[in-house]
Amino acid sequence: MTKLDDQARRLLPLTPAVYHILLALADEDRHGLGIMQDMERRTGGKVLPGPGTLYGTIKRLLEADLIDEARRPGGGQDDPRRRYYRLTRLGRRAASLETDRLATLLRIAQDKQLQRNAS
Repeated sequence: MTKLDDQARRLLPLTPAVYHILLALADEDRHGLGIMQDMERRTGGKVLPGPGTLYGTIKRLLEADLIDEARRPGGGQDDPRRRYYRLTRLGRRAASLETDRLATLLRIAQDKQLQRNAS
């Protein structure tokens, strides 16, 4: 196990807000509104944090080195007030470990027949 794995494991379990933000940043850098839109799209509108929750969580993720500020894409052609964020190596590893943890829980729930049938 690496030092990065040790650091990431100490952060688990991730809160839903943290996990959703890390998922939103897993495939591209995004600004706050883009993170919210990705969360809404992925969850069919079931998860949509308010601005206070979103930006408070982003602040904590920056402090924990799970995300960094990123350069604006496209040479900064959009609103200069927007701040873009990207995953750090630690953030990507924490999201990966959390995904594994949740997949294990899902398998256990399926074995116990606790998952609703998709019929």
